[in-house]
Amino acid sequence: MLKPWDHGRLQVSPNQKNLVNGEAPFFWLGDTAWNLFQRLDLNEAYVYLRNRKEKGFNVIQAVLINYAYEGNKRSLQHVENEDVLQVIWAENKPYWDHVETIVDMAAEMGIYFALLPVWGRVVKEGYLNTDNVAPYADYLTRVFGGKKNIIWLLGGDIRGDLHGGLWNRLGTALKSAMPDTLVGYHPFGRTSSSYWFSDCDWLDFHMFQSGHRRYDQNWLKSWDDATAQEPWFGEDNWRYVVQDRMKTPRKPVVDGEPSYEQIPQGLHNPSEPYWQAHHVRRYAYWSVLSGSMGHTYGHNAIFQFNKDGYQPEFGSNVTWEEALHASGGSQMQILKSLMLEIDFVHGDGMQEILHTKESGGEKENKVLVFGNSRNIVCYTYSGRPFTIRIPDAGNRMYQAYWIDPVNGSRSYLGQVNSSEAVEFVPPPKDTDFTDWLLHLKEE
Repeated sequence: MLKPWDHGRLQVSPNQKNLVNGEAPFFWLGDTAWNLFQRLDLNEAYVYLRNRKEKGFNVIQAVLINYAYEGNKRSLQHVENEDVLQVIWAENKPYWDHVETIVDMAAEMGIYFALLPVWGRVVKEGYLNTDNVAPYADYLTRVFGGKKNIIWLLGGDIRGDLHGGLWNRLGTALKSAMPDTLVGYHPFGRTSSSYWFSDCDWLDFHMFQSGHRRYDQNWLKSWDDATAQEPWFGEDNWRYVVQDRMKTPRKPVVDGEPSYEQIPQGLHNPSEPYWQAHHVRRYAYWSVLSGSMGHTYGHNAIFQFNKDGYQPEFGSNVTWEEALHASGGSQMQILKSLMLEIDFVHGDGMQEILHTKESGGEKENKVLVFGNSRNIVCYTYSGRPFTIRIPDAGNRMYQAYWIDPVNGSRSYLGQVNSSEAVEFVPPPKDTDFTDWLLHLKEE
């Protein structure tokens, strides 16, 4: 089986907007699997990875050292009353052998691991600090330095201006020892790595966490590390993409943690409504059609690998095995296939072709447009009509298709002359959600 890295190492594309393996485009389709190494045995890990491979996922985000869990089983490498150096002592070698086996298992399937050296709370509590970060970085590069399917993600739900010196030391050390390996940063909710590390040579791409809140859930509490001075975008994750794409130097952008499928809106209160498949589709298409290099999906039961013996967190009410088959996760492959089909690395946002007030609408009525001269894709979450006209397209003729993002089915609707303003009225659906994709394809 041909692996992505067989085309060349994973790197930033020449236009600094996407990732490529050599000259082959790489669409980041990530899955959030924070507790994979701590909660799954090898047989379970195989089932999980094989399921994700079959659905087109090619990046798995997981944590190497986390804080002690709140369930009734302890992590293989918890850091309660320990420091990180104790975790890498020889007596814990079985854990690291376990991690390596799973990483190699993923490599056989052509999957990258985006590894977080620690979760942010481990740094907050002082278990990883400026005194022990260098030997830990050295250990990581000795263990993973020869593996082709590694991406580093620093942070872990923590602001970059908290312990910024440590993150810079860790990023510099990892990039120095593994210069051909990409490094990113997973920040606190509703913030982006661009807020703190835009000029850092070790950071290859920007990652933001659009988070789990509704438009009306803009509040700051004692546990909330966001600040009132930073922008509040609510559910408009596409705004982070637009914001980060304007940073200098330019770097690719990805939403590393949008609202998870089947997690309470606002995250902490299970009495709130839960985010559903149509919500996670919206986050995915909004970010990608705004120009991100891909997208990371998450499910409440999968990120924590909810199973017998552990206390469910955040109102999770299914097991991780059941969540593997959730419809939102299955529908991510439709997005990936479409973006590869339209040659996304040579595309960009095309909001200017919309003849709609307010640059495509507001909130749920937003229409996003992405493409190039040969392929144009529009996404309407609310199913409302929209009008487009393609200026300076030289009277091109496009074949028009409606694509259902639920199942990927295509329905041909005719030819479109690029020089004319055309209104598109999405067909009705017999469901409560009415999102549609429009694909204009020059043939």
